Parts: sequence; structure tokens; C-alpha cells
Amino acid sequence: MCGIAGIIDFLATPPQEDLLRRMLGLIRHRGPDAFGMYMDDEAGLAHARLSILDLSGGDQPIHNEDRTLWVVYNGEIFNYPELRRALEEQGHQFYTQTDTEILVHLYEERGPDLFQDVNGQFAFALWDQRQKRLLLGRDRLGIRPLFYYHDGQRLVFGSEIKTLFADSRIPRVLDPQALADIFTCWAPLGPSTAFQGIHQLPPGHYALFSPAGMVVRPYWQLSFSPSGHTERCDDNLIKELRHLFLDATRIRLRADVPVGAYLSGGLDSTCITSMVKHCFDNQLRTFSVSFTDSHFDEAPFQAKAVQALQTEHHSIRCTERDIGEAFPHVIWHAEVPLLRTAPAPLYQLARLVREHGFKVVLTGEGADEIFAGYDIFKEERVRRFWARQPDSTRRPGLFRKLYPDIFAAHDGRNHAFLESFFRKGLLQVDAPAYSHLIRWDNTSQLQTFFSPEMQALIHQQEGFLERFCATLPSDFMRWDPLSRAQYTEISIFLANYLLSSQGDRVAMAHAVEGRFPFLDYRVVEFACRLPPHCRLQGLQEKFILRKVAAGLMPPELAHRPKQPYRAPISQCFLGSTTQDYVFDLLSAQAIRQAGYFNAAKVTRLVEKCQKRAGALISERENMALVGILSTQLLDDMFVRHFPTSPAPPVQEVKIYGPAAC
Repeated sequence: MCGIAGIIDFLATPPQEDLLRRMLGLIRHRGPDAFGMYMDDEAGLAHARLSILDLSGGDQPIHNEDRTLWVVYNGEIFNYPELRRALEEQGHQFYTQTDTEILVHLYEERGPDLFQDVNGQFAFALWDQRQKRLLLGRDRLGIRPLFYYHDGQRLVFGSEIKTLFADSRIPRVLDPQALADIFTCWAPLGPSTAFQGIHQLPPGHYALFSPAGMVVRPYWQLSFSPSGHTERCDDNLIKELRHLFLDATRIRLRADVPVGAYLSGGLDSTCITSMVKHCFDNQLRTFSVSFTDSHFDEAPFQAKAVQALQTEHHSIRCTERDIGEAFPHVIWHAEVPLLRTAPAPLYQLARLVREHGFKVVLTGEGADEIFAGYDIFKEERVRRFWARQPDSTRRPGLFRKLYPDIFAAHDGRNHAFLESFFRKGLLQVDAPAYSHLIRWDNTSQLQTFFSPEMQALIHQQEGFLERFCATLPSDFMRWDPLSRAQYTEISIFLANYLLSSQGDRVAMAHAVEGRFPFLDYRVVEFACRLPPHCRLQGLQEKFILRKVAAGLMPPELAHRPKQPYRAPISQCFLGSTTQDYVFDLLSAQAIRQAGYFNAAKVTRLVEKCQKRAGALISERENMALVGILSTQLLDDMFVRHFPTSPAPPVQEVKIYGPAAC
């Protein structure tokens, strides 16, 4: 796993070497092992390497036989040995043992159609010097990031937005519409980012840039089309999933360095760890994070998993102060406002992994999305059932079963309030995003903290729901309700939040690569073909995955109800753990100066959080505090004082290409 950056300019002077060095300096945390650049009259490609395969001979950029194709690459192609054998049989000659070199030879054979052959997690830039054409590509699920700024005949790209901002010609301005989207669904919508003019290449897409212009095209589309569904959830399907999952795990162990695993104590990570332990690696090292706050802590379940699997385990215990202190670093790496503190403990967990000498870990992300593990899927099912008899007094009682802790925390007087919350939009069952409307409506109330100027800018734009619905597949409304809910969750939340802010960005801050067996595209496509009751049977989430897990792990873990991963919020910043930067950024003067939020409302929120020190602060108020603080941090770091983190130009760079002569 690495960091890439580059500039293609068909009109002006050749790319500047010192600018490429500055770009590398800003992402050297992603790849501290080696640095390389390719330069010619139109192109400059830069690479920061985290060496995992061919440790001594795999430095990038990498070229084809006649040096007319050059690639910089971030990620892994897990089926590279099989692809290499096929390419060698076709006469291609390799000079490294890396998976990266596969790309230049596949491009020679297939051109932009090469993606159909590749099983991996990647973002890359391939420069075709003969055709004067750049190919950008990103993996099917968006595991690895790729950002760009396009201005006519000039394209600047990188693994992180901060590389683009090394170029002083690129404006650094937060996008009001993107902020409104984040304060609705936790993430920017589609290819947008938090910054105006900065885009991300969507998952499953490639882009071609040449003197004729730039085009972005899909090569893969997530689909739950009912034409692909099987009929029954029988033993054959369980065996097929077990086989696919085994192979997805096996190929993700391919590395020339040790591979560890995250172990949260939940079904997904324990399932992966069990598979590795039983089938591949008896000396497996595992890592976990726990909390001093018992409301969020899963340490007892982690201990059970470690005891059952006998792994060599390392854990970090996270306090509210730890989260508050790490939060600015998280925002620097995430490059987007956050409504939760959950990435901060994972940032510290990745540091623990690196301190123990590991560069690669397997993790369980993706299982909840593809096997319907989230409460929102069960909530949608209950609401549809209730909508058939909206006057029923018994059907809404299912929410007590779904959310026993929430209802137990309120006396009978508040049950009516909770039921009225879930009743909102109850009869809109034909709405494409029915599953998420109630959540989006609730979160969007955070926009009341925006300043009048911000709200005016947002109201000039097309609505969030209309923009989202415009992106849906043509046969979307022919899918079953569960599949529609899963697609909505995956298309918005997975790549743009879970795999980014909680995944790549906090792990690669410490040069740690996460690998995701559940997001092998073969496993994903298999899950999409399953009948809905195989994914969610009644209110039992991940039904078929639990069948697979039953043969791998202790029953109390295989059948354990899901505990969503969460972390403390307001108490990390105010009260006994108050951080100095919080008062600086949330002062009335700082709020007015930045201009995003209403200073009076923010002041009242801060006073309330201080007074109550985290107790009795609502979920919405917690999200508002984090969202406002993270936006202020982002503005301070990237708009007003970029860069706040010292990033000297990289000096020790190997330079290739005509410009090196």
C-alpha cells in the first residue's frame, strides 16, 4: 500500500520537480520505505512506497519492456500470480516480482478493459507516453482513494487531497453543498469532496485524460437485480459462501511481510481470524481497541475470542482524553468533517499495529453492508410491516425488541415520543430511499447550526434526495426492499465514510494496509444474488454468514447480537477532558470568522455540553458538536493555515524518464 501523486499538463511547462517532491512530502506517511518519480514534457508521476511485495526490487514508478508505459500504484492485486503466468505465456517479460507490474502488461493486452481481470483494492495512474494519455483507475468498492483537480488541459491527482493543495494554483475552499450532504448522511455524495473543485474517482470507475479532454466511465456496477437471485438458502449456498470466503481470505494473505488481523470480538472479525487461524497461520497476531467507558467497550468479547483462538494478541485501551488529543490528527488525515469520533480509536489502533512491526492487517469491514448486518435494515423491515396496518398498537412494539436499550432508558411517558419518531414518513413505502429517509431527516436537523449565509447558499442548490435518486440504477425499483436499502447504504456510506475516514485514512496515517476479505468482489456479487431471507431472516441479521461462522468459532460469538462500533463523543472535548484547541476553534469569534455556523447557537451548545459533561446530551447534540468542531479544524488546517503539519519536500527520490537525463 502506498501513496501516489502526479500532474499531467498538455499546455504549460513540464511538471516541476520541486512541486512533485512537495506532493510526496505531504503523503510520506503512506509510504515511508522508498520514493520515486517519472518525468517527461507532459507528465510527472510520483510515488511513496510501503513495501509489501518484492521488498528489494519493487520500487515505483514501474514500466513496460520499452519504457513507453509508466505506472504509479497504491494497493494490491490479489490474483497477480495467476495473471502473471498468463501474461508470461503471451510473451510478456517481467523485471520485478510485484503485483504492480501486472498493470502495464495488462494494459498492453486489454487497454482500459484491463479491470475485468483484476481482483484487488487499488488506485493507480498509468501514463501512456506514446498516446499521450493517462489512465486513472479505482477498485470496485472504493477501498483505496484517488482524488483529482481538472482544469482544461491540466490534471493534478493524488491519494490524498493535501497533495493537490501542494500546488498553490489550486483553490482551497470548503464546499457548502458538500457540507450540507455531510450534515445529512455523514459523507459527501458521489464524486464530491469537502472542497470545491476537488473530485474523487468513483468506485468501480476509470478515467482517461488526453489532449482531447477527460472522460470518466464505469467498469463495474453493484447490482441486486432480482434476475440473479437464487431461490433457497440451502446447504449448497452455505458451502459456496464458505468456499468463496476461504479463497478471498487466502489470497489476502499474499505478502512478503507478516499479516496480522483486527479482532473486535464481533462476528465479522472473529470469523476472519478463525478462518486464518484454522486454515493458514497458527502463529497469527491479532490487535484490538477497547474503551475505559463500559458503554462502548467490547473487551470481554475480545478476550473470549483470543482464548478460543489462542492468538498472540495486543490491545490498546482508549480514554476520552486519548480521543480528544488524537482528533485533530484524524481530521488532518481524513480531510473531511466528521459527525462521530469513531475514527480516532482506530487511528490509535493502527499506531499499535505499526509499533509491533506489522504493515498489513485483515479486517471485517463490508460484512454488515453486504449481508445486512445494520439495525437500519431491520428498522426498515419493521416500519414496512407496521405501514400495512398503521393504526396497529402492537406492531410498533417490535421496536422495543429491536432497540431494547433505548426503550429501557426511557420511562413509559417517552415511549409515545419514540414511536412518533419511527412513524415519520411511515406510509412512504414507495419512496426509493424509504429505508434511510427517517435517518437523513433527523441528521439534517444539524443544518440549523449553519449560519444564515451558509443556509442561503445551500438552498440555492438542488436537494439532496433528488440528487441521490438521479444516480440510482434503472431497475432499482424492481429490487426487493432489503436490496434497495443495502444499495443505498453501500453507495453512500461504505466508500465515502467507512472505508475512508474509518479505514484507509487512519490506517495509512501509520503506514498500515487494511485488507478486506468480505469485499472481494466475488463475495459481494454472491451476496447480491442471495434471496433476501438469506441475508436477513426475520430480524436475524447476516443469517447465512452466521451459518458459515458456526463451524469456525465459539457459538456464543457466532450468535452474539451485533454491537455497533462507537466511541465516546462530547466528553472527549469538554468537561474534565477539555482540549485547548476546542475553545480556540469554538469561540464565538472563531465561529464568526470562519462563517460556516451560527455563533450564538454554537455557544449555547458548548455551554450545555460543558454543564452536563457528556451526561444527558442527545445523539443529535453530540453529532452537532463533532461536526462543528471537525469543520472548524478542517478550515483551520486546509483553508487558513495549510499545511499545519510540517511536510518538507522529499529529497531521497529516484527519478526516471527523459527529464531525468
